[in-house]
Amino acid sequence: MATIEQLRTKLEHDKAQVLERLELLKADSDSAGETREGSPFGKREEEATEAFELEKRMAMERNLRDSLTEITRALNKFESGDYGKCEVCGQQIDPDRLEARPQASVCMRCKALQPKSAAGASQ
Repeated sequence: MATIEQLRTKLEHDKAQVLERLELLKADSDSAGETREGSPFGKREEEATEAFELEKRMAMERNLRDSLTEITRALNKFESGDYGKCEVCGQQIDPDRLEARPQASVCMRCKALQPKSAAGASQ
């Protein structure tokens, strides 16, 4: 069973990794833009591939930013003394859940009661 400090350390490590991935994604995006500049696209397949890659990169960035928001919110809860408390019912979140997902903001009971569309938003 992980201690609270171990969970905090894991969250800090995860935050650093997400920030690094965002930087790599940005650098990759910048270099892809440089290679494209001035090159004519004669084939529709190339344009479709480029559009697909752009959509994929944007989805990855959105997912990383969402993860960063969750991690940052969890780290802020350490400062306020609210870490490990369910945002819905206020009860303690099961330690096994926190170990599996340190940025969890709701307990499993409250999560199960959420509508399916909102279930992914506040894990």
